[in-house]
This record gives sequence, structure tokens and C-alpha cells, in this order.
Amino acid sequence: MAQATRIEHDLVGDKEVPLGAYYGVHTVRAVENFTITGSTIAQFPDLIAALAAVKQAAARANRDLGLLPPALAGAIISACEGIRAGRLIEEFVVDPVQGGAGTSTNMNANEVIANRALEILGHPRGCYDVIHPLDHVNLGQSTNDVYPTAVRLALVASLRRIDASLGALTTAFTKKAAEFSDVRKKGRTQLQDAVPMTLGQEFTTYAVMIEEDRRRLTEAAALLLESHLGGTAIGTGINGHPHYAELACAYLADISGEGCPCRKPGPVSARQAVPAATSTAAAVTQRGATRLSTRITAASSCASEHSS
Repeated sequence: MAQATRIEHDLVGDKEVPLGAYYGVHTVRAVENFTITGSTIAQFPDLIAALAAVKQAAARANRDLGLLPPALAGAIISACEGIRAGRLIEEFVVDPVQGGAGTSTNMNANEVIANRALEILGHPRGCYDVIHPLDHVNLGQSTNDVYPTAVRLALVASLRRIDASLGALTTAFTKKAAEFSDVRKKGRTQLQDAVPMTLGQEFTTYAVMIEEDRRRLTEAAALLLESHLGGTAIGTGINGHPHYAELACAYLADISGEGCPCRKPGPVSARQAVPAATSTAAAVTQRGATRLSTRITAASSCASEHSS
């Protein structure tokens, strides 16, 4: 039995889309064009939630600026809140690896949000003359500022969980350090037994090393929260409202609970946003801190097993 479909149109032409799908024509083409890993972005719920947070902040900013009618903004905001709560994750079907610097991911989000917003207003999916994925959901945005901002927020969410786990591990090692304070053992150097120490001193070392790495992760998170949202295509803010960046950043700070995720507190100016649009320094720092944390944790856990 043939699957029920609806017809959607883009610049390439007409395309059948599954009738019950919240995604649309751009997503269908992306699925056809980029079958690379065999997986989908749905396996990255932090990224999906971050994309929805960005779109929600944009809708609130555009509403305040008079660029988006309140009724449409309200429906888009409600749709984003639902996605951030974990709904419709299965509708994010594009491959994580794709051409276009994340354009397919951005359009997947735009279409899902638009169709859910249409549903909230009582319209059928695909009725884009009421709410359009680009004209309304993506208003004032570019993949080039939306996608990096969402990736950074998703990474920070992951870092927060890592930090919490490392904090618990630090507490456990500190407790063991006190417990083993009078247990003597041989210290080692150059792969040989050397001079005496206590097992408590060894566990204190693990706790201190992990705590130092937690500070590195905190520094990496702070760098990741520098975003060029509102810089549009290349960070200059071309075609954007002059007050959009400031409002969008403030709303995103409120929605994410992460403070102002702009490049330095306050509005994103062209001077600030252009380097932010091209720099990968924050990602490199985060990667280095995470790798170091993994190695320290593995080494200390291995040593702990041998000491027990």
C-alpha cells in the first residue's frame, strides 16, 4: 500500500513528503542527498534542544521588533518549547554529516517547528502561506549563525554533565584519601619502586588533578558561550534588524539559563561577530580539555583498581 503523501514545493520543483511528517521538502531532499553515516541528528538531543532554543529566542526577538505577528510568534515559541521538552525528536531525520555547513539541519528544524506551529494554530502541515519555515521561523537568521550557536550550546550542556560527574568523582577520591591516610605504600618513579608515601596521598593527587581539569572545562564552556548569533551570514549582520542581535542574545540567555551567550556580554556588534563567525578556538579548547579529562579519569580509575 502506497504511503500517503502531501506535495510541497521549493526552487527545484514539487516533491512528495510523507503526509504525517512534520519535516518538509528541504529535509526530504537532504535525506536523499546525504546518506553518509546511516544515522540521524535525532541521536544528538542536546543539539535538537539547542536549535529549538535559538529559534525560540529569535521568535521572541522578532515579535518584539514588530517583524513577526504575535499570534505566529506565539505558535512558534510553543512549538520550540515542545521540542526542547523532548517531543518530535524523531522528526529530525537528516544525516549528521552533510554539505552546506549545517543548512540541512537548520532547515529540518525550521520545517518541524513551522509545521508544529501550524498544527497549534489549527492549520494542516505544509500550509506555508500561514507560517513559512524560512520567512517566519528562520526570520533574521542564517545557518551560519544559528548552527554554530546551537552546537556551542549543545557542547556546553554536555560539559555541564561531565563537570557534575567529575565533581562526584572528586568527592569520592577525597573521601578515600582520608580513609587511606594511614595506609603506607611504595611511591614509584622511573617505573620503579622509590620512597614511601601513603595511599591517601595518592588519592588526594587524583582528586586535585580532576578538580584542576574541572576548571579547564569551565573555562572552555565560557569560551563556547561566545556566539555570533545575529551576525547572519558572515558575522556582519547584513540584512538583519539593527537591534535583533541584542534581543536574540538576551532571550537565548534567558531560555538556556547560561547567561548571555554573546561574544562578550551585551549586543553582538559586527566587529565582534565577524571573528566569532570564523574562529574555532573555543571548540579546540573544549576538545583539549575534554580529552585531558578523559585521560586523567581513566588513569586515576585504573590506579584506584590496582590500589584496592
